[in-house]
Amino acid sequence: MTTSPNTALDLPCDACDDAGNVPLPPFDCRAFRNALGGFATGVTVVTAMAADGRPVGLTVSSFNSVSLEPPLVLWSLSSNSPSLAIFEQASHFTINVLAADQEALSNRFASRLEDKFDGVAWQPGLAGAPVLDGLCASFECHNLTRHPGGDHVIFIGQVERFAQDTERSPLIFQGGRYRRLAP
Repeated sequence: MTTSPNTALDLPCDACDDAGNVPLPPFDCRAFRNALGGFATGVTVVTAMAADGRPVGLTVSSFNSVSLEPPLVLWSLSSNSPSLAIFEQASHFTINVLAADQEALSNRFASRLEDKFDGVAWQPGLAGAPVLDGLCASFECHNLTRHPGGDHVIFIGQVERFAQDTERSPLIFQGGRYRRLAP
């Protein structure tokens, strides 16, 4: 049987290379980031205790559940973060899920302030990892493992203790803005 060029039986096609691979179009990083920003996420502050006894924390929206048995969660941190070594060495961290009225707390822990905990109410959790006051929920985790993930490090924690305040609504971030759930 003979076929004419560019029929379904001809491989590779005009768009493919000799191995049959279709080249990817140019990647628009800004458009990719904007598309990701359309996904609503809860706002968290991840905290730990540094080896020198100093509390550390930062605002994170990359929090996610992984498993119920065992109870595992994950979050990610930029490989360029000045706090990376502290979180890698900490035995425990706390995922503090912020409530709708804690936007200022989110901004504080997203800043480059020298002492982000100055004037912030918190209690020491497992291994001293701070549990902030007034949260929707908190997850105190054993720092189980880490994995490289592109320009980030993915932290997986085993939840050892958690708390939830069902009366408080979460702070949401979507489209580059804080949002709140409708009543």
